[in-house]
Amino acid sequence: MINTKDVFMACEASYEEASIVMFGVDFDGTCSFRPGTRFGPGALRRASYGVETFSWSTQKDLEDYKIFDRGDLGCPMGDNVTTQAMIKETTKTILNDGKFPLMIGGEHSISYPSIEAAYEKYPDLMVIQLDAHADLRESYMNNPLSHASVMNRTVNLLGSKRLIQWGIRSGTKEEYAFAQEKTILLPASVQALKVVASSLGSTPIYLTIDVDVIDPSLLPGTGTPEPGGISYSMYEEVLEVLSSLNIVGADVVELSPDYDHHGVSSVVVAKMVRQLLMLIGEKQ
Repeated sequence: MINTKDVFMACEASYEEASIVMFGVDFDGTCSFRPGTRFGPGALRRASYGVETFSWSTQKDLEDYKIFDRGDLGCPMGDNVTTQAMIKETTKTILNDGKFPLMIGGEHSISYPSIEAAYEKYPDLMVIQLDAHADLRESYMNNPLSHASVMNRTVNLLGSKRLIQWGIRSGTKEEYAFAQEKTILLPASVQALKVVASSLGSTPIYLTIDVDVIDPSLLPGTGTPEPGGISYSMYEEVLEVLSSLNIVGADVVELSPDYDHHGVSSVVVAKMVRQLLMLIGEKQ
């Protein structure tokens, strides 16, 4: 496949015919360590053309699904409030048109307005977070809209025990206590996730994937790398577990490509997105 457009590979269906709508959020206004995630959506799109549309592990082909990549939103740098309003409106429109929203970022703060839009449509929504960091601070540097606070805001929106956290290996003592009380905190075990997933039935799920859930030896191109992460192979095992769930929206965030001068991180994330698109596509 030749990359003739700045879109993810095989995502060239029209909006009208697509069942999945991908959009990029080029924003990193609250990154607390290494900025640069606003370049993530473009980098993973370019990297996707180095990955086949066919997956040997699932024996599915991305070209068999109707996916529209609308490009990036064009977010105003440093403006959290306007950016989050743009994201919520975009997600809301996609959902109301009966399509599946997949957002690529961009820092993790962008997840909240998309979750909020999904919650307005699905009041019994639950969120599954794959991540290295708890992101449960009430605020960070006096900013409650920080990427370090996105899951705290999510819990406040959904209520206790509506957030499932998997792969978390970093956070403050206060965040750990908050998680013990108000989230479903799981170890990075496929079996542990399988047990919880079996109890969810048809509950609508929003899936948020911070790419730093992958070990930084495999994916160094992220803003806050955290040793001790999972392998790419385990990521595919996790997707297999999640394939039984009623996922209604998703995002993949925190690729910061310029910290990996070999470009491998962008390729890994492109493959992560490809596999996720196939999981979603099977259910549309």
